[in-house]
Amino acid sequence: MSTLQSDIKMKSTPADIKPKYKGKIGAQILHEMLIGPHKVDTMFGYPGGAILPVFDQLYKTPAKFILNRHEQGSGHCADGYYRATGKVGVCIVTSGPAATNMVTPLATAQLDSIPMVVICGQVPTKVIGNDAFQEADVTGITRPCTKWNYLVKDVRELPRVINEAFMITTSGRPGPVLIDLPKDVSAGMCNEEVDDTPREHILKRRRDANSHPEHQKQAMAAAELINSSEKPVLYVGGGAIIAGASEMVRKVANKANIPCTTTLLGMGAFDEHDPKALYMLGMHGSAFANYAVQECDCLIAVGARFDDRVTGNLASFAPHAKIIHIDIDPSSISKTVDVDIAVIGDAKTSLELMYPHLEHRERAGWFNRIQANKKRYPFQYLDDSNKAKPQYVIEELHRQTNGDAIITTGVGQHQMWAAQFYRWRHPRQMITSGGLGTMGYGLPAAMGAALGSPGRTVIDIDGDASFLMTCYELATCAEYNIPVKVAILNNDFQGMIKQWQDLFYDKRYSQSRMKNPDFAKMAEAFGVRGIRCERKEDVAKTVEAMLKHDGPCVVDFVVEPNEHVYPMVPSGKGLHEMELGTLA
Repeated sequence: MSTLQSDIKMKSTPADIKPKYKGKIGAQILHEMLIGPHKVDTMFGYPGGAILPVFDQLYKTPAKFILNRHEQGSGHCADGYYRATGKVGVCIVTSGPAATNMVTPLATAQLDSIPMVVICGQVPTKVIGNDAFQEADVTGITRPCTKWNYLVKDVRELPRVINEAFMITTSGRPGPVLIDLPKDVSAGMCNEEVDDTPREHILKRRRDANSHPEHQKQAMAAAELINSSEKPVLYVGGGAIIAGASEMVRKVANKANIPCTTTLLGMGAFDEHDPKALYMLGMHGSAFANYAVQECDCLIAVGARFDDRVTGNLASFAPHAKIIHIDIDPSSISKTVDVDIAVIGDAKTSLELMYPHLEHRERAGWFNRIQANKKRYPFQYLDDSNKAKPQYVIEELHRQTNGDAIITTGVGQHQMWAAQFYRWRHPRQMITSGGLGTMGYGLPAAMGAALGSPGRTVIDIDGDASFLMTCYELATCAEYNIPVKVAILNNDFQGMIKQWQDLFYDKRYSQSRMKNPDFAKMAEAFGVRGIRCERKEDVAKTVEAMLKHDGPCVVDFVVEPNEHVYPMVPSGKGLHEMELGTLA
């Protein structure tokens, strides 16, 4: 057995046996800590000169390393990997442009509270600040879009920094952490045993994030307010999924008999087959969810942050409601909407504290009102085109997967139609960029999800414009046979831009029309199965062929280009002032 393999085995022993660092270079320390104490089994990235010592250690790694074709793809893969599995995503890339290419994935993860550790190469410490080849001020550039970042200047700091990075990325409100690693540190020898214990202020942050002195009292007050309400609504965000609180959300809804709406990132936290489900709320949410929020007398936000796409005009948001906000991040409380009761703590623990104090109420009048709106304003579309409607394609995907697939999306109309017409039943099933709205997210996120969930069907429902931004990752899919399915809803437009131009700019299509390649032929050129579907009557058999193919597959669905997403809350309007379009 080689020395490296022996050391790795040693680091898999019980936690009371400390790793040994003396006599090892920084790159070896990093690698062994990743696959040992932090149990990283999948990594994404791209090599380069400043990070080569680390890649040399990865030469015989037992972990799976995925070589992407662009660092942005690496970041979105790691993000999708976490959202599907709950395990921290890890990227390793080089310095300069490689690190700056990570900015978009870092910002995406930061806004959606996704834990991710990114290790970037950096020029040697002695030339930092001298505009050396492929140098960039990575910690300065990424400070606004990371939860924490480090520039490691001494190999003796590295073990502690790695442990702190994994602690910070997952504690409190999660977020990405970046480690900027100069080449002389990754290649330098650690000549003494060092303490890898995180510093006290980091440990204190973790303790404070997981305990709040008023938690029990706040939870009881929230339960009392819910018990006294006639028309409550649960408003559940992505934080509930991150906290593993989905089962408790369902138990609370059932015991207290409360209808439940979710954000885009919260979909799957509540089974949409349940009669109490209101589906998604907000700008393109269900009309019945939006009306319920506007009419409710108690709104219980669980792991949600009152994003502007959810609230519409703040002055008219939930005007009759007492508001309860359950969130692990104290800075989120009353940041956007003033709340009546704050429950500061982990969403799952908070609901567990509330649960024994909740009472069952029939709320017959409230549910009758909601049911009437469900019947009047279902998600629907007109079957009035010779081409397939994009909603129809999504309905067929749902039917043939029994609603059990993991779905990723890009950003645009297709993202909203996926949210509306696929029925969400399980957490970590809908993977999409929420806060940043990152086009190009769908394909690499699907790759990360598929690698983390072998045996599951993973489908990227994408738009033509979004797909083109990261389509080069098809080469990665082909190389590693990552069995993602890509369903492109191709309307030859930037669809959401076109919709706004139709509605508000007198159909002046300024730079929104796209001249696309034949996506099926393009996929085949990458070594991936490609199918083109131009007729509505061929959709079902095309979906069947896509799902039966055991490797990666891209389907170019040519869809009706003039379709709009409804409902739609125009800018400056309240949730009750929706444009209903075909739903009216």
